[in-house]
Amino acid sequence: MTDAYRQPILVTGGAGFIGSNLADRLARDGHDVLIFDALTRPGVEANLKWLTSRHPAKVSVRIADIRDEAAVHAAAAGARAVFHLAGQVAVTSSLVAPREDFEINLGGTFTLLEALRARGGSVPMIFASTNKVYGDLLDIELERGGDGYRPVDPTIRSVGVDERRRLDFHTPYGCSKGAADQYVLDFARSFGVPATVLRMSCIYGQRQMGTEDQGWVAHFLLRALRGEPISIFGDGFQVRDVLHVDDAVDAYVSAWQRIGSVCGQAFNLGGGPGNAVSLRQVLARIEALLGHALDTSYGDWRAGDQRYYVSDTRRATRELGLRPPMPWQQGIASLASWLAEQHGLGQDHATAMKVAAR
Repeated sequence: MTDAYRQPILVTGGAGFIGSNLADRLARDGHDVLIFDALTRPGVEANLKWLTSRHPAKVSVRIADIRDEAAVHAAAAGARAVFHLAGQVAVTSSLVAPREDFEINLGGTFTLLEALRARGGSVPMIFASTNKVYGDLLDIELERGGDGYRPVDPTIRSVGVDERRRLDFHTPYGCSKGAADQYVLDFARSFGVPATVLRMSCIYGQRQMGTEDQGWVAHFLLRALRGEPISIFGDGFQVRDVLHVDDAVDAYVSAWQRIGSVCGQAFNLGGGPGNAVSLRQVLARIEALLGHALDTSYGDWRAGDQRYYVSDTRRATRELGLRPPMPWQQGIASLASWLAEQHGLGQDHATAMKVAAR
């Protein structure tokens, strides 16, 4: 093994949902991994414990804040690649504390980019961006079709929103993530930092700490498994393309492996039209899995919420060599089974949903 191979891969936000799954994949592939995380999100300590127990010789940990310039530079100094997933993740939180959102998402990203620039621009960086860079998409004319909204434009309806879409930052979260997205691309152009951006739609799967503010698929499942009511903001006909975390991790790893050809580019990452699903359809799937109706209520729309967003995944599939994603029905059953087991919510539920996920 070469000395370069022994250099750790830095995963900021590595104790979080996507970060912990990515770190696990990298460690299983034989890489040394450095987790950089402030552990501010409730429950992520369990992810970190899981990682370090599975890979005691491969995973090391730095508990620090992405706003800590000295800590960021120290962590980046020895890394041979960086996956930057640390961030403030909720639109709602950004409206309550916009300065904190700015300092974490934009300031933290800039600090990390500067650390990599200081190393001469030789270290690849893959950045976790968001579909919120495209704004609320209110210019896309929609109609109701069955259980969800769909674009009137047949092209958008068939393939989704592509990367040529005009950027339109809404809410402080959209501004901070969107500006960071653009800084990453410009550091690739201006300073030769080999970086690429993945603009994610709704990622779901094991190790997700679903809340009302973020991680809605897991949140719905946890509430349903506990027999608790579910509140929907809006009418429930809003549509997202959901992508299982295993497929998202494949995309991140592939972007790193292909950084020479994808450097300086942004890719939409989601389940695509084949995994486009409304909130009402997800709720119906959960009801079918559990065998009973859910206690569901509907309220006002939240600021910046998109009625419709589906990723055009053709560029990402082609350039990153991605396999077809897991069907959403199977993925939700798999996550339901995992949550039931992890939270002790009934062996009968877990067993039934394991069967449904096959």
